[in-house]
Amino acid sequence: MLAKIASRLPKIKKMDFNSLRVRLTCGIALLSSLSLGSVAMWMSWRMEYLLMMTHKDTVEYVVNRFPRDVEIYSEMVSTQVGIQKTIDHLSNKKNVFWFQNNDDQIVAKSPYFSPQLAISHEITSTPQLITIDDEHWLMCGIPANINQEFMGNLYLAQNVTNEKLLFSYLISSLTVTTSIAVAIMIIAIAYYISYSLKPLEKISNLAENISADELKEVSINFNNSPNEVKQLAQTLEQMLMRLGQSWDNQKQLLSDVSHELRTPLTIVSGYLQSTLRRGDNLTTIQKEALTVASSEADRTIKLLQELLELARADHGTLNINLEVVTVNDLIREIISMAEQYSHRIINFIEEKKELKLKVDSDRFKQVVINLIDNAIKYSPEDQDIDVKIAANNSSVIIEIIDRGFGIPLAQQNPIFERFYRVDEARNRAGGTGLGLAIVKTLVTGMNGEITVFSHENKGSIFTLKFPLYK
Repeated sequence: MLAKIASRLPKIKKMDFNSLRVRLTCGIALLSSLSLGSVAMWMSWRMEYLLMMTHKDTVEYVVNRFPRDVEIYSEMVSTQVGIQKTIDHLSNKKNVFWFQNNDDQIVAKSPYFSPQLAISHEITSTPQLITIDDEHWLMCGIPANINQEFMGNLYLAQNVTNEKLLFSYLISSLTVTTSIAVAIMIIAIAYYISYSLKPLEKISNLAENISADELKEVSINFNNSPNEVKQLAQTLEQMLMRLGQSWDNQKQLLSDVSHELRTPLTIVSGYLQSTLRRGDNLTTIQKEALTVASSEADRTIKLLQELLELARADHGTLNINLEVVTVNDLIREIISMAEQYSHRIINFIEEKKELKLKVDSDRFKQVVINLIDNAIKYSPEDQDIDVKIAANNSSVIIEIIDRGFGIPLAQQNPIFERFYRVDEARNRAGGTGLGLAIVKTLVTGMNGEITVFSHENKGSIFTLKFPLYK
């Protein structure tokens, strides 16, 4: 039965002593164990106390009767014979008596008397439990005053072996029963606590898996849960709605600002370039100032274009038209374009067979050009760039390899986040921190994956992986 109950408990991969489930289970189990243990100990003590009280009554009965019976017998026989007759009358197999005079000599004893009873232990007036030859005896000694004269000590040994065995059996049974009860209680407590904490676990999983675009659509329904959990769920739902509204406002602001600023900046850039082309009467300082202004305007226009792309992706309005293309030909075209504007050697390493993908050709070009442009920016001018293409049974793998500054290991994971730029050399390249974020967005939109592998001062490998079209 215990195994059946235990099998229904949730599997715990690792014991976390800081978790609420473990703390509650251990705390309540400990309190329950102490309570049941205390009850068991009290019952054990109470049973032993009752046993002692029963024999105390026997001792009191003997104390009151023995002198009177001896005095009665003494009227017909001697005192010593009267003591022996009284002992014979009171004795049986369970109750053994013997009488010692003032010189500690045994002058009277029961028929079942054993010398070990008198010499094995020091006997006091308080009943004591003594074991002799696997038998349990409750023994005590009392002074005997006969005819108002102290005659010696009467000793009583009562065989309580049966009671002791019964008492031990009851204690063992009580211990086993208490242990089983504690085990069942711990299992039941663990199951109940786990069941009670399921709403909190559900809330945790919901908060962990929710995306930014789903903040306003989340509905947390815990109608059958305790009031505290329902209140927590309602508070969390209201907080998510506020966050969702703020996220929508942020995306809308980003889109509006990017769209509104791009047009005037494009006009400003056009006027600056036109002035530079026709400004034969400009001084050198003026030309330098206009050149810097034009460059900054172009850089800002590019930044706004990237922000607009991300805003469209956030709103789900980014246009991606998938079509079947031959990736070998497409990459050759991209490499040719890159070599013209960069004046760098770009090696293309490909398999002989033509590989086909289902992608948006324009977006694919944007992705590869961006990665090649990064490889050119962040590697020495005398180093070649390699573009390698290969395939397995299900995927096409494209690698853009440079031998430049590399990326520290700690900064490789967040490199695809927005506005994130690697320190040192990559920061000096003047990037906006949005290029790789857009690349990842486009790759994901075309059902692909992108990863990076890099060593500092040895270069980087950006890997694109797309499903092979068969």
